[in-house]
Amino acid sequence: MAPETPNAKPKKTAVPTQPAGTVRDLPLVALRETVIFPEMIVPLQVGREKSVAALNAAVAENGPIALVTQRQADQEDINDPSELYTVGTLAKIAQIVQLQDGTVRAIVQGQGRLRVEGFSSTSPHLRARIVDLADETPTGVEVQALMRTVQAQIEQYVANGAPVPPEAAVAARNISEPGLLADMVAYSPDMTTEQRQELLETVDVIERLKLVSNFLARQIEILELKGKIQSEVKSEMDKTQREYILREQLKAIQRELGEDDPQQAEINELRDKVEAAGMPDEIKARAIKEIDRMSRIPSASPEVGVIRTYVDWLVGLPWNVATEDQLDIREAAKILDEDHHGLEKIKERILEYLAVRALADKIRSPILAFVGPPGVGKTSLGRSIARAMGRKFVRMSLGGIHDEAEIRGHRRTYIGALPGRVIQNIKTAGSNNPVFMLDEVDKIGMDFRGDPSSALLEVLDPEQNFSFQDNYLEVPFDLSRVLFVATANLLDPIPAPLRDRMEIIALPGYTQQEKIEIGRRFLIPKQMENHGLTPKNIEITDETMTELVQAYTKEAGVRNLEREIANIMRKVARTVAEGRKRKTVVDRRKLEEFLGPPRWEYGELEAEDQTGSATGLVVTEVGGDVVAVEVTKMEGKEDFILTGQLGEVMRESARAALSWIRANATQLGISREIFEKNTLHIHVPAGAIPKDGPSAGVTMATAMVSAFTGIAVRKDVAMTGEITLRGRVLPIGGLKSKILAAHLAGARIVVLPRKNEKDLRDVPDEIRKSIKLVLADSMEQVLEAALRRKPRPLPAEPPKLVEGDKPLKPEPESRVRRTTFPPAEQPPVVVQRATPD
Repeated sequence: MAPETPNAKPKKTAVPTQPAGTVRDLPLVALRETVIFPEMIVPLQVGREKSVAALNAAVAENGPIALVTQRQADQEDINDPSELYTVGTLAKIAQIVQLQDGTVRAIVQGQGRLRVEGFSSTSPHLRARIVDLADETPTGVEVQALMRTVQAQIEQYVANGAPVPPEAAVAARNISEPGLLADMVAYSPDMTTEQRQELLETVDVIERLKLVSNFLARQIEILELKGKIQSEVKSEMDKTQREYILREQLKAIQRELGEDDPQQAEINELRDKVEAAGMPDEIKARAIKEIDRMSRIPSASPEVGVIRTYVDWLVGLPWNVATEDQLDIREAAKILDEDHHGLEKIKERILEYLAVRALADKIRSPILAFVGPPGVGKTSLGRSIARAMGRKFVRMSLGGIHDEAEIRGHRRTYIGALPGRVIQNIKTAGSNNPVFMLDEVDKIGMDFRGDPSSALLEVLDPEQNFSFQDNYLEVPFDLSRVLFVATANLLDPIPAPLRDRMEIIALPGYTQQEKIEIGRRFLIPKQMENHGLTPKNIEITDETMTELVQAYTKEAGVRNLEREIANIMRKVARTVAEGRKRKTVVDRRKLEEFLGPPRWEYGELEAEDQTGSATGLVVTEVGGDVVAVEVTKMEGKEDFILTGQLGEVMRESARAALSWIRANATQLGISREIFEKNTLHIHVPAGAIPKDGPSAGVTMATAMVSAFTGIAVRKDVAMTGEITLRGRVLPIGGLKSKILAAHLAGARIVVLPRKNEKDLRDVPDEIRKSIKLVLADSMEQVLEAALRRKPRPLPAEPPKLVEGDKPLKPEPESRVRRTTFPPAEQPPVVVQRATPD
């Protein structure tokens, strides 16, 4: 209901007075979002039929009308008292005008508070039983204090810019009735309908004054804060405008003096840097364009800083700065040997690249990927390559990266945007042909922010990286001269498209002799220097180094070996600091004193020849090892038990081996009844460690044949290879690590697939010479090398006489025709059929 001022002549009515507490029956109009107070004159526009009928009824009765606010403003029809507030206003109708559209405009004046007791009628209009609520005019000091407080708050409320007429403060000062003063605050547009209704329902005058006092205090606080904010904003705007005017005046003065302003000087400096950067013409034009745009922007604009940062990045990149490659092959080989022991394949590949680089001016840099277990020197090898080639070295760790923008950068539309880490590292290197190491490339993540591995495809593709475009720079940069070296612990997690772009070089791990040599040549001198020791203070014997590698470390690399050496150095450093003058010779006894008892037992062969046990070779994450496969047969029903936490592939290999044995039982000297009356149990020790793979097939087959035949397996034989149902021996992987493990365990004979002969070139010569290698194509050759003697085949069984599917009945002796032969001409058993008489 929107209040409007009527234009028609008012019809005045008188309101008969009634004592408080008297129940009367009056027409009722439900108000929407409007609360009328006593002594308040309000224009109303009424459109609902029941409300129009109620107004007309009140005029006809020449009496007052009840005005009560409804709880839900959007409710159209009121039929129950609970849909209205309990307390409303008794009003007289001062004027009423019927409009042509059927609505009514009325001016009403509040007379007093009332309480609705219930409806007496809801049609054709609302009629309610109401009770008058009279205000009591309290006296006393508290009332006077509250009135003065409210009057002062109204003045302050108006003075702080409240949306009420300025005369409201004067009117408040002239009100002497406390109830009327409290009701006056309801005129404030800051008061909500719910707050007005609460004020109307507060009959107690003192409580009503306290209520409006709290409301005014809250509004005054809001207005003061609003004024403070507006004052600060205005002050900041005035300051900005003043600075602008002063800058313009400073520019005018500098022009008169013939001096450049700071912004112009900065622009000139950037132009000089662009000219000296040696960037390609199209990129130079882009930089000049950005500088020209910067010159047209006010210096106070944030865009100036964005452009300045962008141009600084363009200028800072090494567009035509490159280091000269060290092309002396012998010197490069010397440097590689000084930094790393072994790793011949990688050294050979780098020297080949340098050789081709010396012969051909333009050559695409290879994308190398070193894949191997932790601690074998992949990361440090990158630094060694850079030193051997005379190039700068930069490293970017990719472990845990999930955001594609880490590689390509953010676009300049973002606040604080920067180029990707590829461009950042190129700028740090200061040359466009560094050795760029992408560390832990197998640990790249992927989530909703993008796939960093896909962004690396362009970086590592020689067909594309000559024009690598960063999202921030938005200009191509040539990465084709960069030597990218990636490192990874595992090959499988690397996405196939990324793996296809790299030249994979495997680092299977160091041999025991290589670890001893690395410790002696690199780790011991390094740790002696770190701990302030000299060769006069400590000596570690070769036997101690062997024991240290075998019994105190179990790894493919040398990180733990370096930690244990550092542990020894700390013990010795303490004795030196305490005054010891003599050299400490670390032997096995001292080693156990410093480091405690041995922590690891390296795989060992059996002490004696064993029946039902064969030694296999496996590859773990820390290198090769030997493992015993145990087989036993027990009386009972035919069954096949596998234990030792074996994987599915290894279980299938065991079943394939058993199937071959059963198919060739006669040649192996095994009775078929053994399979039917015995339970076979295969166990691989170290049951807490998961095991899988097909390479244990020949080992399990040998152990089963030994258990069935009772022939012992030689204690000095280790073997590896996959078996098929036909008894063929197929090639396996990790041959070098397996042969090294067999050598350390003391094996004299190693049986391996013949198709792995090509992989023997990776095995050191001294190890190949110390072990007899048996190349096998079939299980017969494996058994011949592994068993103490060859199994004796069972005699051939005579063929059974059958006719169709039924055996023949024996004939009488007289009806069988016999043929005899001399002893020298006795043929194999021949059975003749009986002939009838």
